[in-house]
Amino acid sequence: MAEPDTRDLAEVVRRLEETVSRLESRIAHLETAPRPPPPSPALPSTAPGTPPPEPRDLEAHLGTYWLSRAGIVALILGFAFLIIYHFGDLGVLARVGAGYLLSAGLAALGLWLSKRHELFGRIVFGGGLALAYFVTYALHFVPAVRVIDSELLALVLLALNTVAIVVIAHRMQSETVAGIALFLGLHTGMLSDITLFTLMSTSLLAAGALFFLVKNRWVIVPLSSLVAVYSTHVVWAMRTGAIAPGEPAGERLALSLAFLGLYYVLFSVALLAYPHELSRRAGLAFALLNWVGLLTLGAVEVERWDTPHLFSFFVAVALAQGVGGAVARRRGASTALFQAYLATGVLTLALGVPTEYEDAALVRTWTVVGLATGLAGRGLGAGALQAVAVGLLYLALGASWLPSSGRALLDAGLLVSFILVERAAVAHAARPPRLLQPLCALGAGLAGVWLLGEVMPGELTTLAWGVAASGLFVLGFTVRERWYRFAGLGVLALTLGRLMFVDLSGLPPDQRILTFLMLGVMLLAVSYIYTRVRGQRG
Repeated sequence: MAEPDTRDLAEVVRRLEETVSRLESRIAHLETAPRPPPPSPALPSTAPGTPPPEPRDLEAHLGTYWLSRAGIVALILGFAFLIIYHFGDLGVLARVGAGYLLSAGLAALGLWLSKRHELFGRIVFGGGLALAYFVTYALHFVPAVRVIDSELLALVLLALNTVAIVVIAHRMQSETVAGIALFLGLHTGMLSDITLFTLMSTSLLAAGALFFLVKNRWVIVPLSSLVAVYSTHVVWAMRTGAIAPGEPAGERLALSLAFLGLYYVLFSVALLAYPHELSRRAGLAFALLNWVGLLTLGAVEVERWDTPHLFSFFVAVALAQGVGGAVARRRGASTALFQAYLATGVLTLALGVPTEYEDAALVRTWTVVGLATGLAGRGLGAGALQAVAVGLLYLALGASWLPSSGRALLDAGLLVSFILVERAAVAHAARPPRLLQPLCALGAGLAGVWLLGEVMPGELTTLAWGVAASGLFVLGFTVRERWYRFAGLGVLALTLGRLMFVDLSGLPPDQRILTFLMLGVMLLAVSYIYTRVRGQRG
């Protein structure tokens, strides 16, 4: 009996060893596998009779959030005016020492306050950093306080000050400190005379703000900096006024466009470095504000100093937006950002067309740009481009009344363009952009009515409208698109109204007979087609 018992014991031990081995493998697998995210805590249920949680107190929010920011802005502006108007009476060392002592004291106060009230203390600390920047700026760029004569040395000191702000805010991981310091630094520079070097210092602060966009993906700080940078340029352009005698206008314009181009490139590069990490709303806000700033200020400056090259400026901005769209797509940006770049590029070109063309040439150019945009939108799958294309075609349709001759050819081109854009949208997707088809059908109907109105004699206008309506019905049945048939019904309603209230009493007998006979035949033909189609479907 001992031998069978020994064999049984050995079998039990073997099975135990296998079980332990499987357990060890399972434990190792569980330890190396990624852990699932912890479940979000369930919201506590409100017991019957328990009052709901109170909403955020508006008064407390205004008092803690906005008053602190308004207060630090007012305080720093007051210190800035103190430095501008009274520090000139002090000695050299006193100017430097007093300025930096004020900024250090304010920063120290902010650090002390942040131990008990972190957000409030960081706001005050950011004000101290901004004041230190303005003191550095004033040591050369404010004449009454000037201590440093070398412009290069002053810019180097400003660059070091900007780097210090960026490093401190980055190490503290405080968007509040960065925002307050850079915002106040940008705006205090506008208190003195804005010169070429003011724009350079503004560019330095903008670069610092963009560091936070690229590194930390903070949005508010660089977005406010973008607004401040272009605002500074507006003030500079307004204060410079007319060119001094003997000063070439080309140099003034080149300087302005150089800074505008620098701002545009800085913000575009920061946005497109890692576009997929930004929210859709933030990316669109950056791209659109940057485009508006460059286009508006640049167009005003070129129109002011070199009007003949205004169209070239619009073309250059349109190309820049196109390049931005290509980079956005290559960098994996959202579809909305990619389409925004392309759509604004086309809009820029369309806005520049009236500066170069007029009358028939203006209508032809808008029509060609609209058609090309619609077809490009179909190929790229960009609904925004197709919407812009329809808008441009309507713009050309309205402008087609400007030329005194050749309107028929323009209307024919618009008619074909509306149809091609609509067909391209349908060919691209089973569900084209909303409202695009009805708008294209309506545009085609208007273009057809105006085309036949130009071709046929004036006394047969009603008959021309009826022919246009019949053409829309034939087109709608041919391509199996009801929106063209709806447009035909609309034109037909207008035709019948004109027939009853105008032609019934105003036309000579022969023309009245011709109009009624032809319209009757066309109405019966359209009704017969509807009846036949309905019978086939039934």
